[in-house]
Amino acid sequence: LLFSQDDPTLERHFKGHRDTITSVDFNCNMKQIATGSMDSCIMIWNLKPQMRAYRFVGHKDAVTSVQFSPSGHLVASASRDKTVRLWVPSVKGESTVFRAHTGTVRSVNFSSDGQSLVTASDDKTIKVWTVHRQKFLFSLSQHINWVRCAKFSPDGRLIVSASDDRTVKIWDKNSRECIYSFCEHGGYVNYADFHPSGTCIAAGSTDNTVKVWDIRTNKLLQHYQVHSAVVNSLSFHPSGNYLITASNDSTLKILDLVEGRLLYTLHGHQGPATCVAFSRTGDYFASGGSDEQVMVWRTNFDSADYGEVLRSQQKATSMEPRGSTSHVPTQVKLTDIIFFALNVQIINVCFKSVSTVSVLEQRLTLTENRLKDCIDNQREISFRLRCSTDPESTASH
Repeated sequence: LLFSQDDPTLERHFKGHRDTITSVDFNCNMKQIATGSMDSCIMIWNLKPQMRAYRFVGHKDAVTSVQFSPSGHLVASASRDKTVRLWVPSVKGESTVFRAHTGTVRSVNFSSDGQSLVTASDDKTIKVWTVHRQKFLFSLSQHINWVRCAKFSPDGRLIVSASDDRTVKIWDKNSRECIYSFCEHGGYVNYADFHPSGTCIAAGSTDNTVKVWDIRTNKLLQHYQVHSAVVNSLSFHPSGNYLITASNDSTLKILDLVEGRLLYTLHGHQGPATCVAFSRTGDYFASGGSDEQVMVWRTNFDSADYGEVLRSQQKATSMEPRGSTSHVPTQVKLTDIIFFALNVQIINVCFKSVSTVSVLEQRLTLTENRLKDCIDNQREISFRLRCSTDPESTASH
């Protein structure tokens, strides 16, 4: 069997939970991983060799969600006991607790500035809180079934929520209004999150699919039917070029968003893969499952030349047959490729000079104009071809 050096590799695995892992997150300092479990405990796994893990006990029922604050100095946890706790991720494991909802709290998420928390619950509401003193700010309540997940956009202005009412909703944090509801999923929506650019969202559902929408146009960009069971969790790579998903079919799938296709299928967990998350830099990702295992993987493929990755796919044993890749309309793929390519260029040069960014913006405008011209030309050519092959059509004109 041949493996490429650019394939993801399993680096470490941790065992300490006594029930299904429900949530996983990396500390920004890359020294710790936090996990929550149905066993009601939070574990802080130290990535340095020979350092012991910390087990935090406090919740009186299953822990459904965990997340490090952007600074890494706090860990937030949500639970079936209807509370949220904020922990200091050190050996003492000190925490503060507040009753957040009247039903199970399904998710908790920090804003990028670390000042706010958003929670989602089986009481059908989303609530926003201050991190300091955990002051309640406001509630969002248009879902008509359990809310499984709520996340802030990268700029903190929007909130995305996923619900058992089969909708994904976008909310304006300032006006506190629902801007748009996406209703395309045929099952409960388990998870949703924002693309790092803030312009797109992705969601995974019990209908076994993953969908990606552009929230500027409210159009479905991509639709993936790559799993054979419920999709439980997903995470965008920080570059925005890849999306990883975890499913009850026991696999993790890495999707190439630029090409609109499946890149890797990873078999690690025995039983459902319940959660997955990229590290802040994207060099690693971690997954958890009903097998009580936490797995830490090295990404590898993101640091390689992109063309090399595509060429290595023929050799990689973890690849799926071509028949299982998703198909994206040509126009969407073209604009996506331009968007992602320029996004990468801007990331690479933004620290060098502001003037370079303005040049890139000018190039983006030029590229968009050329793309419009190209599409117009294609339409004109296809119309002429139709006319030349259809005498009646020609006569009517």
